[in-house]
Amino acid sequence: MSILVTGAAGFIGCNNVLALNARGITDVIAVDNLEKSEKFINLAKCRISDYFDKRDFIARVRAGTAPKPTAIFHQGACSDTMEQDGVYMMENNYRYTLDLFHWAQELRIPFIYASSAATYGAKTEFVEDLRCEGPLNVYGYSKYLFDQVLRREMPFLRAPVVGLRYFNVYGPHEQHKGRMASVAYHQYFQYRREGRVKLFEGCLGYTDGAQLRDFVYIDDVTNVLMHFLDNPVSGIYNCGTGRAQPFNDVALSVVNRLREADGREELTLEEAVAKGEIEYIAFPEALKGKYQAYTQANLENLRAAGCDVPFRTVQEGTRDYVQYLLQAHPVEG
Repeated sequence: MSILVTGAAGFIGCNNVLALNARGITDVIAVDNLEKSEKFINLAKCRISDYFDKRDFIARVRAGTAPKPTAIFHQGACSDTMEQDGVYMMENNYRYTLDLFHWAQELRIPFIYASSAATYGAKTEFVEDLRCEGPLNVYGYSKYLFDQVLRREMPFLRAPVVGLRYFNVYGPHEQHKGRMASVAYHQYFQYRREGRVKLFEGCLGYTDGAQLRDFVYIDDVTNVLMHFLDNPVSGIYNCGTGRAQPFNDVALSVVNRLREADGREELTLEEAVAKGEIEYIAFPEALKGKYQAYTQANLENLRAAGCDVPFRTVQEGTRDYVQYLLQAHPVEG
């Protein structure tokens, strides 16, 4: 079994490969872009059979000379929601996905690709349906557009295609993502450096730190990926917990896990704010009109597809993640 994973040096892609490795699958063709060479650190944790630059690989696909896998996990994309270069975004996220999709159909092999909760934009109902969708940025649009391709092609598919709309994923191996790394990742290092974490003040009708997101731990995401490898069906599915939790929960969980590691007692939210260990800062001008203040995956379609993967709460996932970070980054980052 030879499996192709694009974005294999990235956050979700690396964990995707590691999940395959945990099953004893090491014939993995890894595709990525190592212009930022530090991403090799993630690949070095994986067992793969070959590596291709993403531009070289798609050229081979188009020329008919690419090695032929038995399944494709397409995780590669620019996930920077602040990226302003629409030409690059559409070529990298949309056109590349379209070409791999057509190739997978020609080979008659499963194609599991990364969509995004960004397709919903500011909508407040998160059901995989056109009426609920309205991306706020070109990243969300690049994902939204390919989802529409799949919907049109559904009656004519020759092999399974699964689109997973990732919500706010966090966990190990995201260190290369810079500003796009998770809130929990940034707060871990903030607290180690400054003894406090920072959240946005109230906005869009929410009080300080009370904006709600569906935070999903990476191990739960890879369990979903493995489910669809084992049980290939076609469709677009939300990949979140189905549980919206406030940013305050993330911050307090990070603070208390680090306090616990230092042998100190847990704090309530009110105590953490009073002690200055959680601080609220002004909402950035650059995010106004482009910010999702609430997300919560509707899991009805995911469950109807037979995926019964359980999802951690923020408190459970953050405990696991902080434990990992304490081992991986025992000194201040």
